[in-house]
Order: sequence, then C-alpha cells, then structure tokens
Amino acid sequence: MPRENHPVNKRWLAAGALAVAVGLSGTLSASAAPAQVPAAVRTAAGDDVLGPGPYHRSLDPLVGNWKATKYNYVLGTGGEPVVSRDIRVKVRWIEKTGGRFLEERTEGTLAGRPYYRIGIMGYSTIDRRYEWTTFDSVTPTAMTYRGLPGTGTATEISVPGEFTDPGILGPEYTGRTILMRTVFRIDSADRHTVDLYFTPPGQRERLVDRVVYRRS
Repeated sequence: MPRENHPVNKRWLAAGALAVAVGLSGTLSASAAPAQVPAAVRTAAGDDVLGPGPYHRSLDPLVGNWKATKYNYVLGTGGEPVVSRDIRVKVRWIEKTGGRFLEERTEGTLAGRPYYRIGIMGYSTIDRRYEWTTFDSVTPTAMTYRGLPGTGTATEISVPGEFTDPGILGPEYTGRTILMRTVFRIDSADRHTVDLYFTPPGQRERLVDRVVYRRS
C-alpha cells in the first residue's frame, strides 16, 4: 500500500494541518474548525449536560444587589467576631457563559481596612456538583470548593475545599493544608446566609466567617 494512503499517515497529516492552523492564527481557522458543535449533548436519560438546568435555577435567589453584615471570627478575640456592616454585594448570571456561572462582587471593609472579593459559582452537570471559587483582598491564593456529586438542595448548598494557610490561623499553620467548607443557606428570595468553616489539622471544624445578606 502506498505510504500516503495509509490511514495512520492520514491521521497524522490531519493533526499536523490542524496544529499549523492553530499555531498561525492562535485559533482554529474556519476551514480547520469542526463543522459545528452540537447544540446539546444528552445523557441516556435525555438530560442536556451543556445547558443550565434545575440546579442552576436553585441559585437564582442569590442574584441581585445586597446589603450584608459580615461576622469574622478569625480576626475577633475572646470568641467575639469582628463585625462589618457596610458590605455591598452584586450578583449576576454571566450571560456570555450561557448563563452557566454566577459572578459575585463584594466590597466594604473588614477590621477597618478595605475589603474586596470576586467569586464565581456554577454547577457542573458532568460531575453533578456545585463549584465555587473566590479571590479576595485578604488571602494570596484562590479559595476553591467542589461539592460532592449529587448534593445540594433548593435551600442549602454545602461545598468543601482546602487551601494552603498563609498564616491566617496563626504562624504555626503557615504552609499547612486546611480543610474548609462553605455553606449557602437560602432563607427566602430576600435573605440568605453564607457560612465558612475551617478544620485545622487535628482539630474539629469551626465557624470562621458568616455573612448575612439582605436584598437592597
């Protein structure tokens, strides 16, 4: 069989042409790109795993403008939290993601210093879990949470994660892995609470931060 007609060679030639097209333009050219991505990819049960579904709709009560009160126990003393009453929050669906992800922007003060946070939340229909990631003005690392498959209700969503402590819990924990968990409790369309828990090595889980949101 002539070499140029060998099926393996054809695959390599096609792959090479695709690599060249991407390398030259940074994206797939119109001629190299697949004809069309399916509008929906469905499971055996007929569920669309690409588009937003009922688990996304459970997040709808979080959308809007909020006044929030933040209770931070890490910065507090004697078991009493530092309280911030000037927190303002805006939450919206990101339309350019097909409405699959929420964006939260938080601004205010914490212990008398400016505080800022951006968070992205969504539901992976492939993994069947809620996913939550935040970036703020306090910690030098992303705080990433992944829910357990099949968990989450219309009124409570619990998402665990872990992070490397930069010294938030004290110098003895610097560089150590800390288990954490965020719990969203939706009381009504106009009020919800978000609790953050840490579990330091060898200790029990404890509440370190609570934010109470009221629709403005």
